[in-house]
Amino acid sequence: MRGKSSATLIVTANVLAGCNTHQSTLAPFGVDAADIRHLFIIMLVGAVVIAGGVALLMRHAVRAPEGSIDHRKGMRIVLWLGGIIPTIVLLALLAYSLPYMKPRPASPADLTIAVDGEQFWWRVAYAPPGRAPILSANEIRIPTGRTVAFRLSGGDVVHSFWIPGLAGKMDMIPGRINSLVVRAEKPGRYRGQCAEFCGLSHALMAFDVIAMPPAAFDAWLAEQARPARPSDDPGARLFAANGCSGCHGIAGVTAPSRIGPDLTHFGSRRTLAAGILPMTTANVAKFIRHPEKTKPGVRMPSFPQLSDDEGVALARYLQGLK
Repeated sequence: MRGKSSATLIVTANVLAGCNTHQSTLAPFGVDAADIRHLFIIMLVGAVVIAGGVALLMRHAVRAPEGSIDHRKGMRIVLWLGGIIPTIVLLALLAYSLPYMKPRPASPADLTIAVDGEQFWWRVAYAPPGRAPILSANEIRIPTGRTVAFRLSGGDVVHSFWIPGLAGKMDMIPGRINSLVVRAEKPGRYRGQCAEFCGLSHALMAFDVIAMPPAAFDAWLAEQARPARPSDDPGARLFAANGCSGCHGIAGVTAPSRIGPDLTHFGSRRTLAAGILPMTTANVAKFIRHPEKTKPGVRMPSFPQLSDDEGVALARYLQGLK
């Protein structure tokens, strides 16, 4: 009995662990994810009905007296229950689901967000109509009630862009751009994830998704368009002396870079290392000195030559970029 109780508790705990509102298709904040949940429920009900019918048929077959069904009657049952009825049910489900598969239309006036999957982080560029792109990384903000078009590509290997509560998965393929048009309806902070194995730290490649009211999003985007100010902070000097600008760009301070994440507004992000660590000074300093300890296979070089104090000074400078 104890073994059965323990097994029941373990199964229940695992099931409950999958019930969340920040990364679940069953807790949608976007129109497309709500459609996916609706189809899931319809398919689930259909599967339960079919399974129940098969169970009743099995029960009848087991309890029926021997010889009660002749060959002709048995073949008729097989034809209807094994062929005709399943075909009708599947065709009905297909016809019902086809309208949900139609891509959401986008217009030139809609916001476009280009996202490139890298090992193991996300390059993000907002392209408001008629304005210069605004660079970011590892965090995506979208306005509620507006259509947003994602332009998705893989920078090195195949990745898969998935925000469960917003829409379905979309592969990110090097040399090709795939489009995913979405519409968020509920503000909040959610989570996205790479859904295609892409290397050693595939499971450590996540990102925050913040759905904001339109006015708040417009104000935030305008703030993100402002460049950083040059500084004589000790951390800024360490940033320059250690060649960080060779991989990372800070608008208003260094030239843009296509190698590592843009750091212009690094301090305004809630997480570090693509959604893996909280944005604290200790975590930033640790990641700068030994990024491979957090993300095996990461392409960022380590900086063990930095002392603890220098790592903290550099981290505080980067956290001040808001």
